[in-house]
Formats: sequence, structure tokens, C-alpha cells
Amino acid sequence: MIAGLVSVTFRQLTPAEIVSLCADAGLEAIEWGGDVHVPLGDLRTAREVAARCADNGLAIEAYGSYYRADGDFGPVLATALALGAPRIRVWAGSRGSAEEPNRAGVVEDLRRTAELANGEGVEIAVEYHANTLTDTLDSALDLFAEVPALRPYWQPPIGSTVEDALTAVPALDPVAVHVFSWADDGTRLPLAARESLWQPVLAALPPDRHALLEFVRDDSPNAFQKDAATLKTWLPTR
Repeated sequence: MIAGLVSVTFRQLTPAEIVSLCADAGLEAIEWGGDVHVPLGDLRTAREVAARCADNGLAIEAYGSYYRADGDFGPVLATALALGAPRIRVWAGSRGSAEEPNRAGVVEDLRRTAELANGEGVEIAVEYHANTLTDTLDSALDLFAEVPALRPYWQPPIGSTVEDALTAVPALDPVAVHVFSWADDGTRLPLAARESLWQPVLAALPPDRHALLEFVRDDSPNAFQKDAATLKTWLPTR
């Protein structure tokens, strides 16, 4: 598997600092966030970040947008193309599957979005997340059946058990997982604290998928370095 970082883990750092952290930790890829590091529509910054990654041997895993199937997707796609991102992460609406009054509209927007991106050789991936149409496994699977061009991400919901994870991950077959350890109350833990969850999850994924660190303790670069070292011990040698 390919180990990397979600850049919004460190909103307080510059892209240059994040690239340096990842290179020093021996990671291989970065998902760049669209709120701080590669702002929507800032094509110059997108190109600069792409060049910095290339200079340091780091792949761009995705453009992590905050598009919620509710507006003009054009600037999102243009920014991702300037960044050289092969994938754009979006959100499946703004309400949970039980509360969304216009599921058909969200689905249709995601279908259109995927078609536009695919036409430029870019994938669309949807985060597995509360308050969206992917808030439950059943709803997520329905969405991917309705829009086959979408690709899944996965991350463990708060309180997720190993059994929950080993049901969801094979069913979704995600292109990437966001890797972190939380207690049931949302307290951030060292990644190693949830080895019993992550070891089987990572073993269940094909070797070409991305494992992206996120949500480190205290937003600390030192905690990140320790978590990166832990993650690398869990991944097969390539």
C-alpha cells in the first residue's frame, strides 16, 4: 500500500512545511486540502504545490475538495487539474441519508460531476462520513450502485468496531482510507492504540490503495512522525 498524509491534518503549516514533513517521514503521497493549502480557484498555488511535490518525489493522491454536490463544480475541477490530481474527493451532500429531502438531486449532481471529471481523466471519490448520503454502509452502497463512476473512501466512524470495519471495507473496496485512532468519545490517540482495528483493515485492502494519515494528537508534527513510523510497520514491503 501507499502511505501518505491528508494535508488538512496540519492546517497551521504551509505546503512547503507539509512536503518536508512527509519526505522526512518516508511517506509517498499527499491529499491536498482545498480550504487552506490549495484554495479553490488558486491555480498558481496549485501548480506551485504540484512542482514542490514532484521535486521531493511525492505523489499527489487527490484534491480534497469540500464540494457537496450543490454548486458550480467547474472551479473545483480546474484547480484539481492545475494540481495534477488524479482524483477529487467530494462529499455526498450536506445531510444524512435519513434527513436528506432530495436524495435524487444529490445523486444526479454527483453523476454529472463524475462525468465532467472523468472526461478530463480524473476520478471522483466520496468520503464515508456522517451527515452525508454515505453515513451508513447501506446508503453508501446504494449511492455507488446509482453512480458507478464514484469511488469510495473509508474512515472509521467514532465507536466503530473491528467487526464493523471488516464488514464495510470489503463491501466498499475503497481507493483510500483515512488512518487515525480515536477513542469512543472522539479523543485522539496514538495510532498504535488501535492496532487491532488497523492491522486487519489494511490487510483487507489491495496493495495499490492509499493509507493516508489524519487527525494526529494535538495537531503535532512530532505525533505525526510517530504515527507515520507506526503505519509503515503495518504495511507490506514493496
